Parts: sequence; structure tokens; C-alpha cells
Amino acid sequence: MSEVQRRGFWARLGAYEPLTLITMASIAGGLFVLQRLTSEVLEGETFRFDETILLALRRANDLAVPIGPAWLTHAVDDITSLGGVTVLSLLTGLITIYLLLDRRWPIALFIFSSVLTGWLASTTLKILIARPRPDVVPHLVEVSDLSFPSGHAMVSAVTYLTLGALLARTQRYRSTRIFVLAAGVFLAVIIGLSRIYLGVHYPTDVFAGWCAGALWALGCWLISKRFVPSRAPDDGTSNGVSH
Repeated sequence: MSEVQRRGFWARLGAYEPLTLITMASIAGGLFVLQRLTSEVLEGETFRFDETILLALRRANDLAVPIGPAWLTHAVDDITSLGGVTVLSLLTGLITIYLLLDRRWPIALFIFSSVLTGWLASTTLKILIARPRPDVVPHLVEVSDLSFPSGHAMVSAVTYLTLGALLARTQRYRSTRIFVLAAGVFLAVIIGLSRIYLGVHYPTDVFAGWCAGALWALGCWLISKRFVPSRAPDDGTSNGVSH
């Protein structure tokens, strides 16, 4: 790296110093919360809290029937599929192809690798913690893997928040950037809640999934902000700067 390039790098870093510090502090705080939550789960301290919420979502005279009208259960079942591997794989693949065709290959490849490694991290955490699925209430959908953290909550947070954060960088207007980010957060939240309603995850599984997924997306955004150009090479605009 030449002296001019070095000065340019530090100048850009300095320009975003407050945002960088806030982001790093958020990551550190999130890691602390995730560590404490994992510790409490392993010690069994959260079971009463989890049990109370799961039972509150079922009818007292028949735990196999969730509260609310019949259409709500059907809607929740549809919502939870948005966090499935099939839907998320299709979404990630299509967005990656779109960005490649739009000649934004650095951010396209970064999005693809960020989501893929986030999924691997989710699987690794499940294996390490090895928490069984809840048996407090009957499950409303079939599940077979481990419980903590919620794969749907974490993987949907990883995918939708990462896609939202990185795609927002490609948008020209602030309003569209805010909408893309808000849509990612909204989808991650309702998918996580659907897993609790269906009885296939403890609430703490979902909280941990949200926390881990948000941390992953935040870290990916921070890396991309510094090192990955968001625009095509011939756009004639500077990296990450919108008008």
C-alpha cells in the first residue's frame, strides 16, 4: 500500500470514527448478552420463564390447541416458512445473481459468503450447546434438530439483516435504505415469534438466535463498509457514498 493510499484509508476511517465506535460497542455488548444468556440456559435458570410463555400461548384445557383463531395458526405456519433453508437459499441466490448481473460483484460475493458462513455458525452453536427441543407443549410443525439457538431466528436474522444492511448501501435515497433495513428487521422478528407460537422453540432459543444473527449482520456490515465497494466499477461514484 502506497503512502497516498495509506493516508486515504486512515482519512476514511477517521471520517466514520463515531459510527465505528458505536458499532464496535454494540458488538461487544451483544456478545456479552449472548454469553450470559447461553450460560443461564445451560444452568437451567431460564426454564420457568420459557415454560410460562409457551403455556400462555396454548388453551389451558387443551395444550395442543394454540390461542387465537384458526386462521392465525395457518398464517403463522406460512410466516415460519420464510425462515426455512429453501426460501432463504432461493432469496440469497437470486439477490447474488442480480448483483452480479448489475456488475456489483464485490458486494454480491460478500453477501453470499456472509450468509453462508452465518448459517454454518448457527449449526455450530446448535451442536455445541446441544439443547433438546421443548416438550412443554405439543409441536404444531415437525422438527428434528437441536433447539439452541433457534435456527430459524438466527438464520433469518443473518440472512435478512445482512441482506438488508448490505443492500441498503446500494440504494441512492435515505428513505429506501431505511425501508430495506426495516423490512429485514421485521421479517426476522416475526419469523422468530412464529417459532415460539408453534411450540418448537423456547423463547430463550429465539432471543439467542436474534442476538447472534444481529451480531453477525452487524459485523458483516462493518467489514463491508470499510473494504467492499457497493457500486459498479464504472459508476463514477466513490465507494459507499450516495447523493
